[in-house]
Amino acid sequence: MAYLERLFSVEGKTALVTGGATGIGRMAATGLIEGGARVLIASRKGADCAVVADELNALGAPGRAEGFGGDVATEEGVTALAEEVRARTDKLDILINNAGTSWGEPLETFPYKAWTRVLNVNVTGLFHLTRDLLPLLESAASDDDPARVINLGSVMGSQPIADGAYSYTASKAAVHHLTRTLASELAARRITVNAFAPGPFQSKMTAFAIGKEDAALKVGRGVPIGRIGSPDDIAGATLYLCSRAGAYVTGAILPLDGGQSVQHGVSLFKEAD
Repeated sequence: MAYLERLFSVEGKTALVTGGATGIGRMAATGLIEGGARVLIASRKGADCAVVADELNALGAPGRAEGFGGDVATEEGVTALAEEVRARTDKLDILINNAGTSWGEPLETFPYKAWTRVLNVNVTGLFHLTRDLLPLLESAASDDDPARVINLGSVMGSQPIADGAYSYTASKAAVHHLTRTLASELAARRITVNAFAPGPFQSKMTAFAIGKEDAALKVGRGVPIGRIGSPDDIAGATLYLCSRAGAYVTGAILPLDGGQSVQHGVSLFKEAD
């Protein structure tokens, strides 16, 4: 195996991607399968996951996909998903906590129930699933090749942006902080914990804003790099963090946002003269 191939290979690894049937989850799963991994894809809609797994397997990539149902919105759902994963594998090299939800509404009418719904999926379920799968992650971990956890954060968790999604932006800030906390605590157990902080990518969650090509182009013009994110942007970052190339990285909040996280529009002295 050539040096670069060996450096970025995930061949022979087993991964779980929650919410992996659509959007960023599917992009990450595709990258892992193209890299040679066995990828378990789970979401609330198990039938959709099975269809997506068949589609990914039809690509002829070196890896393989398995799709089934799994709901991280409740304690019972998290327990059932962890049991299903344990029934399918005795080790887990990679856990991608991608499942997420949002709620958008004006501040004056933002409902109490939106906090419980969004925080349960985006933070509570993420935490408890990671905890329940720690034995499988430890079984896969070694000094040279740690097990990997990637949590899905957001540029909205790093910047004071709400756009009506108050519980979502708060949940993603919590994901970022929890990622750093777990990275510190799990390093001695040879498990790295990092997070993606994406900007705009095509997904069901963002379809209202960039579901159409002209809208995506318009939003892309507002991104410093001039476009919205692509599947290769997610796949590349996933392969980096999950391969030997990323073995020494933990506690990072990786901005996949085309420069939005450093876009502020503030000028102190430029206009002074």
